[in-house]
Amino acid sequence: MIISDNFDAGNIKCINIKETGEIDLEIKKDNNSDFFQWFYFKLSGAKNKACTLNIINAGETSYSNAWNDYNIVASYDRKNWFRVKSSYDGKTLSTKHKPLYDVVYYAYFTPYSMEQHHELISKSQMSSNAEYIHLGHTLDGQDMDLLKIGKDGKDKKICWLIARQHPGETMAQWWMEGMLESLLDEENPISRELLKKAVFYIVPNMNPDGSLRGNLRTNASGANLNREWLDASMEKSPEVFLVRGKMKETGMDFCMDVHGDEELAYNFIDGSEGIPSWNEKRQEVLDFFQESLCKASPDFQTKVGYEKDVYAKENATVGTNYMAEAFNALVMTLEMPFKDTRETPNEKVGWSAKRSKELGKASLNALYQSLDKL
Repeated sequence: MIISDNFDAGNIKCINIKETGEIDLEIKKDNNSDFFQWFYFKLSGAKNKACTLNIINAGETSYSNAWNDYNIVASYDRKNWFRVKSSYDGKTLSTKHKPLYDVVYYAYFTPYSMEQHHELISKSQMSSNAEYIHLGHTLDGQDMDLLKIGKDGKDKKICWLIARQHPGETMAQWWMEGMLESLLDEENPISRELLKKAVFYIVPNMNPDGSLRGNLRTNASGANLNREWLDASMEKSPEVFLVRGKMKETGMDFCMDVHGDEELAYNFIDGSEGIPSWNEKRQEVLDFFQESLCKASPDFQTKVGYEKDVYAKENATVGTNYMAEAFNALVMTLEMPFKDTRETPNEKVGWSAKRSKELGKASLNALYQSLDKL
């Protein structure tokens, strides 16, 4: 039996493989950082063999409570992913599985590779409503890709959508794929009407370097991009520096920053209520948007989420707070789970790539309902 992670977004260290099928593993830390949680690896040569996979440093990870009620995802073809029952004793995450084929992949969540990202950009740019914009390069020399959807026009709203500031939160780019499929569908009446009133600037992957390296939260320099918005630089956080510069050029009426939450088994929105310029009008529009998304998707809810921040200097570095204050815009973070949703569970797949895509489509519906209120 062989364990490998030498591929796009791979992350694992094999400590020991026993003939009994017991395999001890460790998740590697993000480069230049103490963050670690994301894993993605391949097991070969275990067909029809009862295996026990033990991630022995799970209790030391960045969000160790996340392993409670969590089940690992697996795939034979890297297209169809399913959940495998897992257990956590406070130190080790263990999964028992008897693979049906010689090669099986395991991951924290359904991966979204850089190759898939390039395909998404290439496919999207072929729409008559789309324009590709190259913002610059990352520290590893990768492209920072931006899609502009819609034509400029008087009084049109400027809507920004960004995802994967934290590269291990791959559900965010699956959300982007679903949203783009809907927005670029010329027969979709919601998208048709949205593009009459708005122009979209979309960054499907804010952190290409971290994505390729198999990081959970950081870029090539070890920076957590969602804490770089106040003082971004080309030396440490070019991704934020380049995107922020384009935002200053275009302006902004609305932005959704799409993420995944390790611990909470819910889809929810975290607003920017704590910023100095927050007012009742923005609260009303935020509440209306959330109500609209609840109606558009039963997988979304408003009962469980983060406690509202008290605005402080350190919070000013967070993307949503910076953008909301700098552009006087309605800005929010959408969080999706790594595990299953508590109120709308699916035992076979848990929260999944497809469900993330469907929430992306539903989010456009909510924005359509809310656009005139911005």
